[in-house]
Amino acid sequence: MKTLAHFIKDEEGASMAEYALLVGLIAVALIAAITAFRGSIINTFTRVTNALNAAQ
Repeated sequence: MKTLAHFIKDEEGASMAEYALLVGLIAVALIAAITAFRGSIINTFTRVTNALNAAQ
């Protein structure tokens, strides 16, 4: 009975689940931001590549 009470009071697993949810939400937000700015990111890398090629 003592072990069961200790298991119920233990909140370590709950904080682990909260961190997992937080990491998941951050990942979803990053994917959404990268998808939203995809064209801009591609254009920036294209301009940098062209500038480096022109400098050679």
